[in-house]
Amino acid sequence: MAYGTMVAIAAATLTVAGAAPAMAQAAPPTFAHIFADHAVLQRDRPIAVWGRAAPRTAVTVTLAGRSVTARTSGQGRWRVTFPAMPAGTGHTLTVRAGTAATSFADIAVGDVYLCGGQSNMEFPARLSTNAWGGVASAIDPDLRFVTIPKETQPAPLDDLAKPAMWRAIGPDTVGEASAVCYYMARSLKQHLKVPVGFVTAAWGGTTIQGWIGAPSLRTVPAYAAGVAAVQQLATDPAAARATEERRQEAWWDAHDPAAATQRAWARPDFDDSRWPVMTPTGSWKDAGIPAFAAFDGVGWFRTTVDLTEAQARDANLLQLGPVDTFDTTWVNGVRVGGGSTAWVWRDYTVPAGVFRAGRNVIAVRVLSGGAGGGLTGQPANRGIKTASGAFIPLTAAWRYQVGMAARGLSIPAAPWDVPVSLTTLYNGMIAPLAGYGFKLAAWYQGESNVGAADEYATLLPLMMADWRRTLGQPTLPMLVVQLANYGAVATQPANSASAALRDVQAKVARADGHAGLAVSIDVGDRTDIHPTQKTVVGERLARAARAVAYGEPIAPGGPEAVAATRQGEDLIVDFRDATGGLRTYSSATAIGFEACDDQACRFVDGTPDGTRVILRGANRPGVTRVRYAWADSPYVNLYSADDLPAVPFELRIR
Repeated sequence: MAYGTMVAIAAATLTVAGAAPAMAQAAPPTFAHIFADHAVLQRDRPIAVWGRAAPRTAVTVTLAGRSVTARTSGQGRWRVTFPAMPAGTGHTLTVRAGTAATSFADIAVGDVYLCGGQSNMEFPARLSTNAWGGVASAIDPDLRFVTIPKETQPAPLDDLAKPAMWRAIGPDTVGEASAVCYYMARSLKQHLKVPVGFVTAAWGGTTIQGWIGAPSLRTVPAYAAGVAAVQQLATDPAAARATEERRQEAWWDAHDPAAATQRAWARPDFDDSRWPVMTPTGSWKDAGIPAFAAFDGVGWFRTTVDLTEAQARDANLLQLGPVDTFDTTWVNGVRVGGGSTAWVWRDYTVPAGVFRAGRNVIAVRVLSGGAGGGLTGQPANRGIKTASGAFIPLTAAWRYQVGMAARGLSIPAAPWDVPVSLTTLYNGMIAPLAGYGFKLAAWYQGESNVGAADEYATLLPLMMADWRRTLGQPTLPMLVVQLANYGAVATQPANSASAALRDVQAKVARADGHAGLAVSIDVGDRTDIHPTQKTVVGERLARAARAVAYGEPIAPGGPEAVAATRQGEDLIVDFRDATGGLRTYSSATAIGFEACDDQACRFVDGTPDGTRVILRGANRPGVTRVRYAWADSPYVNLYSADDLPAVPFELRIR
């Protein structure tokens, strides 16, 4: 049987003249989309399998020669559970209803890892350091992966929006796998000698709020109203969008004296014939137009497109590319969307009936965020998409008009707008995985929440608890990658939003009895938020997994400060997990330490001494805190004897 095919087995029916026509054959039963050829199922725990078939129908599900029978619900859903199985490969998974069946081949049982986060988790292996040689030689049929398609939804899905595609690691597949997750899984598989699968659910630039389910996120008072709005979008989208439009326009009325008058500029019957014309190909400041040369504020853009009756009936999406920074977009006077992130492409779903045969008017109001401003993409990427897959390009030239001058203004995004949406990524990419067994979950996210460390201290443990509850695994090990070094280097001690968020990540992992931390403070890139050294990060995750998920008697990570005390003129910092003792690279002195009073901090030298660091002469009057690696992009040289970096920290002195 060919992989991924649905096989319907039925008795042949002969039709003769005057005989009744043959009855239509029922559709074969199906599995949930996470199941596919080459899938890996979690070993040593009951295995849940589910899918759909005709309502109130008996189904028989067979895995590795063992069968379980169930009856579908009135909605056609079925779910069965197999007893725990040991690691193995070459199994077949089949569901049968009557004479119709669906089968998947080459099913493995082993360990399954869930990897979530933003772009550094999404970052593909083909772009990682040393991939040029390593990817070409990567062949392992028992190491498999699946990447969950990006999906944002206002309500939880009970199945993935698209079928998963499990793939075995090979030269033609590994390049598209999550680099961090792949290197972690590869290291663990080499150690465990069992089949391993990893599931990646990641979306670049997204905030953690999008990855938390509504019942959990609405317990945070700041998000209760936004979560309610997202839920209304699921049940009454027209009302939700109308409410959001009123909220946005109220903001404009409060900030732009010309807002009421300029709303006419969005109408299809507005005469823009006297407006000048430009072809936006980037920042409006770089367009060579004097009015935009040093302008921050509001710019309006209008264009038209002619559609046939068939095109208008089929058109369902407007693609504008990126807009810097805040936009409101109308089609024929109907608001179809708005965005608030400069690098995010604007792809707006257009309700049926908005496009019409003949002339259609598209109007875009843009508020720059103090950077370039304008429709910053390329003309070839702007157009209308249809349900049948056609792309109807927009004309390159747009009419424009300059509006209010303003700096420092920002428009709060709609609560369902990716990348700052609430709950929608959980709904589309995590909720459908409920019931699929995992050995552990790894989380690499936080860049988009830098600047809100205090809030992250609430949201990160909330997300961890939410995923465990959704997956039905209350003690699921959760591994957190601490943010890498990125941004300005520090010549003097200073506050750092990145350091504050790293500190929260470490404290949350430390406070959770089933969590581990992978430090990446030494393998980042101060000029690139997407460092390519993913092998080290993945292997550090594997080290944490061996301790936290597999119970090996090893330290899960590098040295972690547990106390700062006074000793005469010195300060003493004690560390745990300093396997083999502390050591420094390229110097006898540990750099990156600071002694702080209530007003300021100063750099102090550290001297490693077994599992502690002595800050000689640092116990001055008024000193109350010690910090380490407290900068956006610090340089560090303090490690354990097994080459793991010390965890950045801030501690009150006892």
